[in-house]
Amino acid sequence: MKDGFLDKLITRLDRFSPSEVQNLVSRLVREKGFMESVFEALREGVFILDPDGNITFANRAVHLLLGVDNTRCVGQKVNSVIRGLDWSTLANPDRVVTRDMEVFYPENRFLNFYLAPINSQVENKDEHLGYVMLIHDITESKKAHEENLESEKLNALTFLAAGVAHEIGNPLTSLDIHLQLIGRKIKKLETEDQQDLSKLLGTAQQEIKRLDNILKQFLNALRPQHSLREKSQLHNVLRDTLETLEAELIERDIKVNLELAENLPLINLDKGQIQQALYNLIRNAAQSITAKEGQINIETKFTDHEIIISISDNGKGISPEHMGALFEPFRTTKKSGSGLGLLIVRRIIREHGGEMEIDSEENKGTTVNLYFPRIEKHIRMLENDEKTNLIDIETEE
Repeated sequence: MKDGFLDKLITRLDRFSPSEVQNLVSRLVREKGFMESVFEALREGVFILDPDGNITFANRAVHLLLGVDNTRCVGQKVNSVIRGLDWSTLANPDRVVTRDMEVFYPENRFLNFYLAPINSQVENKDEHLGYVMLIHDITESKKAHEENLESEKLNALTFLAAGVAHEIGNPLTSLDIHLQLIGRKIKKLETEDQQDLSKLLGTAQQEIKRLDNILKQFLNALRPQHSLREKSQLHNVLRDTLETLEAELIERDIKVNLELAENLPLINLDKGQIQQALYNLIRNAAQSITAKEGQINIETKFTDHEIIISISDNGKGISPEHMGALFEPFRTTKKSGSGLGLLIVRRIIREHGGEMEIDSEENKGTTVNLYFPRIEKHIRMLENDEKTNLIDIETEE
């Protein structure tokens, strides 16, 4: 439809016969219906706005992405439909704006919107008609980007680990040997001097062992390890882990409540690695509890596809600012921690094809969910489609 067609049509309606007016109206309806059909077919959300930011059209994808009724929102301000949108800073008939945003309803998604002005020329004059806003779901691409960043970070840390092992490991061994030699000489001294120096020597040796332990944890967290998996009962691994921690849990006066699913299926596990993961998680839970009546609840359940183990505590929880850095090495709230425990746990769980999820509220407690697949996933061959088959394989006659 040419620019200014509607304006010219309105001024000349009295010159047309009723049948001609009917044909023109039918044309307008057909063209409007065609454009709406195009917009409704798009997966991206589409808003058409007037110059003041009032919605004049919204397609069905808007409902899926933002959870708003695309028919009832017509006539409303766009910033009343998309909460948190500052229309005054976005509206400009001379520029295009693109921004990313996070929404939490109807699902937690990351969206990108593109706001472009609609301008037209009527009788050689520029006229601002409104805006078109396109909304695109970038959740998957953002997730892939974050996974790539995490992979690059781990690769960099692995490279760093090799240097750390060489540059720190050898001097630590040398220091330990020399401290042992000093210890032999101290034993030849007078009793009073021997006691004071032995105490200082013990502290130095203890610190070297602690550094060596941090180094080993760092390397174990990053370098791939060969896992020896066999059909195992997760409950047995859990009980062995609790038995190892029994003395510490009793000393801290922490009660462990078990809600274990009956007939839990066997799954392929490296029992040593899974016990290490459970040990770290249960010990973390115990160390977070400061209340007199400390409790750790451990629950297992299963579906047709996975086995789930949940470890909950009534500890101090994790603050929002620390939640975003849980898996960063050497980021810890513990005075003597290395910040590698959760990184090790996640690596072990992912090597088993599973995933972990952490939910925490400050001063209320933390829940860690571990998901183990019941069946290892293999490739699936798709049916051959002659239309899309690009390679012909010749067979011998």
